[in-house]
Amino acid sequence: MIDVNDLRKGVTFTLDGNLYRVLEYAHNKPGRGNATIRTTLRDLRTGATIQRTFTSGDRVQDIRVENFTVEYLYSDGEFMHFMDTSNYEQHQLRADIFGNDALYLIENTQISLVRHEEEIIDYELPVTVEMDVIEAENAVAGNTATGATKKVRTQTGLMVSTPLFVNSGDRIRVDTRDGSYVTRV
Repeated sequence: MIDVNDLRKGVTFTLDGNLYRVLEYAHNKPGRGNATIRTTLRDLRTGATIQRTFTSGDRVQDIRVENFTVEYLYSDGEFMHFMDTSNYEQHQLRADIFGNDALYLIENTQISLVRHEEEIIDYELPVTVEMDVIEAENAVAGNTATGATKKVRTQTGLMVSTPLFVNSGDRIRVDTRDGSYVTRV
């Protein structure tokens, strides 16, 4: 058991039979009375995000999770298939778990899966991925006093705003946290 005052971003715990990961954490101490801890939690089984306020002194059950690296192999539409890089064991996860994050996965991309008691409960994408540009708008000259951008489509269908010099056939690095252009590779 851990005290709720020890909760921080990224901590996983169980409460009422559900597995949660802390996304945001704020400690509030009013002039009188007990402190309150406001958290934004993600249910690791359903993917739902909830807001929960605890009072100082509450306790939750912490859990041990194991991270392991896998390589993305392919998607068959319903499932995404991965291979554990340490023992070559294959895992399949429902594609709907990834949502829009599936657009960052190309063959041979290594990601980290999070396991709790042999159940895969979460994933972590790399911070950046390299992708090929398959379609780019034509650059328009003029009105470029400020950083002009255009939309390009990557090999997975992801739309990214890039500088005007990026063309079809180029390889770009994309930040997976917000989908922004980082650099041309």
